[in-house]
Amino acid sequence: MFVCMAMAGSQPPMSSKSVSPLVPAAIPAKCRESGSLLTTEFSNTSLSCDDSRRIQQIKKMFDEAQLSVSAYDTAWMAMVPTPTSSIPDSPFFPQCARWILDNQLSDGSWGLPRRDPSLSKDALSSTLACILALQRWGLGEQQVTKGLRFLDCNSASLTDQKQHVPIGFDIIFPGMIDWAKDLGLNLPFKSTDVDAMLTKRNVELTSGFSRNAEGRRAYLAYVSEGIQHTQDWDMVMKYQRQNGSLFNSPSTTAVAFSHLRDPDCLRYLSSILDKFENAAPTIYPLSIRSRLSVIDTLESLGVARHFTNEIKMLLDKTYQCWLQGDEEIFLDTTTCSMAFRLLRVYGYDVSSDCLSPFSEDCFFNSLEGYLKDKTAVLELHKASQIIYPEEPILEELNSWTMNFLKQEFCNDSIYRDQIDESISTKVHDALTFPYHVDLDRLCHMRSIHHYSDIDNTWTLKTSYCCPNIGNKDLLKLAAEDFNFCQSIQQKELKLLGRWIIENKLDKLSFARQKLGYCYFSAAATIYAPELSDARISWTKNGVLTTVVDDFFDVAGSMEELINLVQLLEKGEVDASIDFCSEEVEILFTAIRGTIREVGDMALAWQGRDVSSHINDIWVETVKSMLKEAEWSKNKWVPTMDEYLQNAGLSFALLPIVLPAVYLVGPKLSEEMVSSAEYKNLYEAMNTCGRLLNDWRGVQRESEQGTVNAVSVLLHEGGRTLDDAMEEVKRLIERETKQLLKLVLLEKENGIPNCCKQLFWNMTKACHLFYMNNDGYTNEEMVGVAKSILDEPIHLSP
Repeated sequence: MFVCMAMAGSQPPMSSKSVSPLVPAAIPAKCRESGSLLTTEFSNTSLSCDDSRRIQQIKKMFDEAQLSVSAYDTAWMAMVPTPTSSIPDSPFFPQCARWILDNQLSDGSWGLPRRDPSLSKDALSSTLACILALQRWGLGEQQVTKGLRFLDCNSASLTDQKQHVPIGFDIIFPGMIDWAKDLGLNLPFKSTDVDAMLTKRNVELTSGFSRNAEGRRAYLAYVSEGIQHTQDWDMVMKYQRQNGSLFNSPSTTAVAFSHLRDPDCLRYLSSILDKFENAAPTIYPLSIRSRLSVIDTLESLGVARHFTNEIKMLLDKTYQCWLQGDEEIFLDTTTCSMAFRLLRVYGYDVSSDCLSPFSEDCFFNSLEGYLKDKTAVLELHKASQIIYPEEPILEELNSWTMNFLKQEFCNDSIYRDQIDESISTKVHDALTFPYHVDLDRLCHMRSIHHYSDIDNTWTLKTSYCCPNIGNKDLLKLAAEDFNFCQSIQQKELKLLGRWIIENKLDKLSFARQKLGYCYFSAAATIYAPELSDARISWTKNGVLTTVVDDFFDVAGSMEELINLVQLLEKGEVDASIDFCSEEVEILFTAIRGTIREVGDMALAWQGRDVSSHINDIWVETVKSMLKEAEWSKNKWVPTMDEYLQNAGLSFALLPIVLPAVYLVGPKLSEEMVSSAEYKNLYEAMNTCGRLLNDWRGVQRESEQGTVNAVSVLLHEGGRTLDDAMEEVKRLIERETKQLLKLVLLEKENGIPNCCKQLFWNMTKACHLFYMNNDGYTNEEMVGVAKSILDEPIHLSP
């Protein structure tokens, strides 16, 4: 259906000035009654019983951060002995030993059930740790025998290069083999394999101090259970946190407590058992990151609008932790980056100064940097994209993280097993579709497809999972929501096709027929079912600005152009002005009819008549187009300031976005739409859109002899073509950052955020369509648009 409409009609000569396909934001749902025919027809937006049930289940994810327990870390807690003055040779935490006895898997191993085949080394490590704990206290002879049998059956995994390697495995596992000998265990491993592992361990322990020295020290402290009696415990304790832990790692903290009897270590370990009763996770606490991940997932899947209250409550709590300098945020790169990004996107005032500890040198001298933690670098990169003007910390952060991810991805060093497939895909998407380019529904569609393939497993020293993240109810809700919205949009697109014919716009042979693109740009972000009015207004005005732009650029005579401007200035046809051509009559009639229709829609939303404002927007637009035509006719080259003041308007963004602002919920007073804030928003948007078009279309427009920003800069002198192109690119980057700041920073009694988001998403659309060339005039986006409008999502059973 989409392709037929996108390609319908004859293709005119290429316009000398392209009109941007603008995209409004994903708007929070605002239910209301409207007199619009379309709103009435598509007003049934209630959720199914299954969806309502799923939403209630998903809301529970906000109440408590779910985290799997770790057999590996529980074993190290079970190995902590009682003080020598108490009962000798007994566990300090006997409940952990009981957990090991009760939780052996049917194959004789310990660890996550239903683990991925590439996690055999993890299973070997967890199983050996549990065997050591039982042997240490003379418990579970039967369980030890079954565990040794599992080690024997899977010993080939030790030398399998395709196996996923837990952090510190090459130090910790050989260390456990040494301890097993001390306990009298005869492990079923080949002597050659054991000798090779011990040699590799010694090499890793004695090399690598020449670079990233601080990061290496942190790493050796983190894997203390593999070093034990030769460990420098004074060095290790320098990494103790306020909660008493070492790196929030139960296993590292348990080993340190065994050697040092530090009371703060005991406080931390006891707090774990207060929470989990008789076992330990592999990282604790993780509640802030887990809950932020829920918000991030809801956003990426396109269903966050169903959980606005829960998201606000959680972000309010996170912001308080941020202001208090909570270690759970600021000592974890991933959590800090995600918190910064989500808080800033949701309008909280957070300074980029808090990311200064993650400069390239500092990061690679940390534990995460030494391990080349790709998840942490990816989150830093995503945070760096939420950048305002004059933020050198984020500029530097964006540069080094981008270079790192490109190198890792292009070198294929991110191993593509099932465990790492998720991070590989996310890296690709982050590099291909940065924040200022990615349209909402495209992101949602990708995320749903990726989400269905995610193996909900992460690996530190052992593997763990967060049920909050891999939630099947969430996936089903996202897919059904996407398909439901799409079914409504398909009906709207058919009605718009009839509108084209009824208004004879298909008869204008000079015009690009871009209904499909225009509607795609609306549906890609104004996807909530109840926002039909905004989508219809957006699309109709997008179609009309495209046709009018072509008329002014390639088809209309000067007499016809002046005629159309005068008609729109009058507002209504009277006897004093005649149509000088059929084309003028078609254009005026369609524009005037759309102004009336959108005015009626806005009346229902706003409670006041805004038709005159919409008409004024159109008049201002066509007058700027007329001035451009006069420049071309007279071969006049304006100054850069003169050019941008007029060319931003002639790019014709305002007739598309400003009427739609009235149709997304909040009431806007006349004072608001005439305020400096409102003007700054649309001027920054206009400048970005125009310069992107000029930057990508400079060769074509140069051949046509059309003035654009690059040719104006060259006319001023003192620049080469490359210099002028770089200057335009710099201006685009500056205005994009400025617009993002205007959109995200909230002002008291200012423009509502859901309205401001339209300006930002228009700019994102421009960046997407002009990412490589003029993607609006040509047909390179047809396949992408078709996937949003025509292809429902089918989940695998």
